[in-house]
Amino acid sequence: MLLGCIGDDFTGSSDLANTLSKQGMRCVQYSGVPKVPAVKDVEAGVIALKSRSIDPLEAVRQSLEALEWLQAQGCEQFFFKYCSTFDSTLEGNIGPVADALADALDAHKVIVCPAFPGTGRSIYKGHLFVNDRLLNESGMQNHPLTPMADPDIRRWLAPQTKNAVGHVNAEAVLEGAQAINDALETEHRAGKRLIVVDALRDADLMEIGEAANGLPLITGGSGVALGLPRNFARRGQIAQNRTPWRGEAGKCVALSGSCSKATRAQVALHSKTNPSFEIDAAAVIAGQMDAASVTAWLLHADGIPLAYSSADPTIVAGIQERFGREKSANALEVFFAEIARQLVAAGVRKLLTAGGETSGAVVDGLNLSTLEIGPEIDPGVPALRASDTLVIALKSGNFGAPDYFEKAAGILGAT
Repeated sequence: MLLGCIGDDFTGSSDLANTLSKQGMRCVQYSGVPKVPAVKDVEAGVIALKSRSIDPLEAVRQSLEALEWLQAQGCEQFFFKYCSTFDSTLEGNIGPVADALADALDAHKVIVCPAFPGTGRSIYKGHLFVNDRLLNESGMQNHPLTPMADPDIRRWLAPQTKNAVGHVNAEAVLEGAQAINDALETEHRAGKRLIVVDALRDADLMEIGEAANGLPLITGGSGVALGLPRNFARRGQIAQNRTPWRGEAGKCVALSGSCSKATRAQVALHSKTNPSFEIDAAAVIAGQMDAASVTAWLLHADGIPLAYSSADPTIVAGIQERFGREKSANALEVFFAEIARQLVAAGVRKLLTAGGETSGAVVDGLNLSTLEIGPEIDPGVPALRASDTLVIALKSGNFGAPDYFEKAAGILGAT
């Protein structure tokens, strides 16, 4: 294994694996830290954790455990993947995990770059934009777990880390890899260890990737990993063999727990032409709605049936105030996991999930350990083979075209 990656959620890890696979690396995604060594032909391993919103100390512990396994596989370089909207709080978890990994690897000049132009995320003057809006005006300020109130990544990261935060501006990035290298070195000499790097275009990410050649640790969204495979390819280390995709026939079911603007729009469009079932979070928490009844409805519905709890942020906030944030989130995750288990037990072979927490719960609930990367559905969202009889797609809440569910179902069934 050449490149070892640690993702802080399941959908983001799929996004990263998709990026690396498209660039020619033989990539496998693991659900949690594997108990056995990787097979020999894996070039990039992505360990998907569910560490984005847990206690920072536990996030660090899990991430270091993942690092230790990846080091044992012989990895030459390491990547810490977090969301392209930098989802975190002022306590963590991005800063504490980045610090711990940097210490373990004795890494300096650690790139911090959540940019992903393919999905509208760019960084300019250290500020994160979502399309033409600053991060704190994009809807992410209403996220139920990690509300993003400040678009300045330097300012948001500073309270999370024990290290000084630096910056490589767009002017240097536009000049190319050597200028980026020079700017990183300047910040390093000034005592900066975690260094935010501007990026506006995919071409910028390729140059940043070239500048990262030989650095022990890179952090960011999947976009900044775009240029990393080329470094290995130049050294003749990548076989560039891809396993042909094989889809599954039969019924496809969609589950959505994301409250993002993008997912709510996707749910609304999909519901116009397909059966949809709204899951009432309050009813679930109160024990007035059970997974078996929702599963039965999904199994008997036509088309691509969808069960969703995606609600307006004001509704979510009201439920959290009534029952508590942790209890509310956990109840829905357990509920979706049980539905997924019952669906697969009933013979469903194609499953779509929307939302990082929902996807993580489903992966855990189905006890999936290794996911093979298939074709891209939308930027950042690949089809995944979970077993000989099950294919899935794990979508981050903010990702996907308006017709995502219909499109994903078609690709999961393609042969």
